[in-house]
Amino acid sequence: MSESGITKFRLDPNNPPKTDWSAADKLTDDEIHAAALSDPDAQPATPAQLARARRTISVQLIREKHGLTQEQFAKRFGLRLELVQAWENRTIHPDATALTLLRVIWAEPETVRRVVAAE
Repeated sequence: MSESGITKFRLDPNNPPKTDWSAADKLTDDEIHAAALSDPDAQPATPAQLARARRTISVQLIREKHGLTQEQFAKRFGLRLELVQAWENRTIHPDATALTLLRVIWAEPETVRRVVAAE
């Protein structure tokens, strides 16, 4: 563990961990719930924690929903490619204005495309 108490690692997408789900598939919902509660490091969120929680937007999910590459997404919606890449890599988080734009792209992509194309 690092000095900060947080260990970070990145999974290799070409070599995902192998999980045998056969034992878990045999458990009842009550057994799964009891097993989860028995892990002191994985306790359910408290109501106060849930109240503070915020939903995050996945730029990659929005982009993939529309079947676009990063470059196509950036060009279609008037964004810099480097910004889209940074959002997806989570090195930069979208600000409030960008979040609003991303929500509109999710819901009404053709409207945004028409407005950007008209500029």
